[in-house]
Amino acid sequence: MKLFDANPAFFAFLLGHILAMEVLAWLLICLLGPGWVPSALAALILAVSQAQSWCLQHDLGHASIFRKPRWNHMAQQFVMGQLKGFSAHWWNFRHFQHHAKPNVFHKDPDVTVAPVFLLGESSVEYGKRKRRYLPYNHQHLYFFLIGPPLLTLVNFEVENLAYMLVCLQWADLLWAASFYARFFLSYVPFYGVPGALLLFVAVRVLESHWFVWITQMNHIPKEIGHEKHRDWVAATCNVEPSLFNDWFSGHLNFQIEHHLFPTMPRHNYRRVAPLVKSLCAKHGLNYEVKPFLTALVDIVRSLKKSGDIWLDAYLHQ
Repeated sequence: MKLFDANPAFFAFLLGHILAMEVLAWLLICLLGPGWVPSALAALILAVSQAQSWCLQHDLGHASIFRKPRWNHMAQQFVMGQLKGFSAHWWNFRHFQHHAKPNVFHKDPDVTVAPVFLLGESSVEYGKRKRRYLPYNHQHLYFFLIGPPLLTLVNFEVENLAYMLVCLQWADLLWAASFYARFFLSYVPFYGVPGALLLFVAVRVLESHWFVWITQMNHIPKEIGHEKHRDWVAATCNVEPSLFNDWFSGHLNFQIEHHLFPTMPRHNYRRVAPLVKSLCAKHGLNYEVKPFLTALVDIVRSLKKSGDIWLDAYLHQ
């Protein structure tokens, strides 16, 4: 059915609108000055650009755009390094573990987040062992303070730099340095160093909100625990498709299809989804599709549920 054939125009548009937003943000400050309103608009536009860059580099990391893997990885280094300031090798190292063992403790880095947050089976384990590093019964509340705002700004920045230095990824380090050089050379003339740094932090915090909500809406509400050698489909779910949802999530709303066909160009997920759904129905597998807002709210519900389970185990077991 040619579902693994990429549409060059689709991905050219994605790259084009990312670059256009980068230019638009700079033009806003250049033409209107570094006031609060232009700066806020520029930060928002840059955050959207950064979020869409995550999606594009994700496609490249899965070698779903070019026919030759080498071309995908070369392009990924440009998008991840020059457009985002991160290491492509670091991303692939952690992301491929996620695809190999989704929602499995100590094998999927996306859900191995204790002792900051307790997910799934870790709630009972920490409760029984009387571990209380944080008030986990309130983790659904402090999630808003240290989850979405700080993931890319703190955790990813530190982890990414450590990976490049420890693993001697000098090419990635140069690519990342080129991002920071471009960003600060572009905005220091308008803001000075402190102001440009503040703009950078604002962009990272905004994009971090996008990254956390979009990437976790399919996994955290599902079963999380130790290896049980069960079907991977139990570890993920979909979110209802629409033009906005598809674009905003980078087609991660088709998470079931993505985990089944990670090298398939994402613009074909809509076409393959009915086939996957019918296959799941044939074999009695749950093919779950949620409304977008429900999927976001379920992240908080899941955190609260895990926190309550921890408290009950902590007090009574």
